[in-house]
Amino acid sequence: MKRRLIPFSILSILAVYCVVYYPLCGLFCCLLILAGLYEFFYMVEKKGVRLFKPLGLLIGVLIPITIYFNFSIQEGWQFLFVVIGIFVLFLSELTKKDAHQSILSISATVFGVIYISWCFSFLIRIRQLPEGAMLTGFLILVTKSSDTGAYLWGKKFGKTRLLKRISPKKSLEGAIGGFFTSLVVGVIFSLFIGSINFWGKFFIIIILAIIAQLGDLFESLIKRDCQVKDSGKLLPGMGGILDVIDSLIFTAPTFYLYLTMMR
Repeated sequence: MKRRLIPFSILSILAVYCVVYYPLCGLFCCLLILAGLYEFFYMVEKKGVRLFKPLGLLIGVLIPITIYFNFSIQEGWQFLFVVIGIFVLFLSELTKKDAHQSILSISATVFGVIYISWCFSFLIRIRQLPEGAMLTGFLILVTKSSDTGAYLWGKKFGKTRLLKRISPKKSLEGAIGGFFTSLVVGVIFSLFIGSINFWGKFFIIIILAIIAQLGDLFESLIKRDCQVKDSGKLLPGMGGILDVIDSLIFTAPTFYLYLTMMR
């Protein structure tokens, strides 16, 4: 716990500044995406899969940059870029000396970009909305309080394994504690958001509290498949960047779609 306090405090302070100051938000999201994507590629390569890392990192950082600068790309151009990207991947595959794991290499590269870069970039989209700073802060608090609550409740009361084959240390008691911690924190902070009615806020808090834990479990599944304990070692006591943003990767697009489509 003591090892976690320093990186947790630094990330918390950075998150506050990024939420308040929009230019810093875009820069920080790009850095997190680059670090998280690099960690993902590193884990997959430990399985012996050769990826197109430079191309994946380039596309991965271009996605949040285009969103941050509000580049308007028509549907036809989007389709063209997708075709070009796939063509470049296949062309790069042709330069290899052998055809071993060709489909797996391409699929894992594309999946990493979609999973980390595209999904996490929805944080920038949320920040661009009216009342965006409050909505982004609300999302981060609800999501990360679920992670923190699950960890603390699991350490104190955890006895029943949640999904032992995926994450032996996660407990049912911790999951329940994380859910209610997220619910309480979300209800309190929702008082500062006026653009959503009470029941709408209560509904989305429940959804986010559940999806946050699913995001964490999904990243645990990836780590278990790659046979690594943490995605990286950048943050002492916390693991890598991907270990920190895993739950936000799922909650960010969910919250954005709720704000723009389901209300």
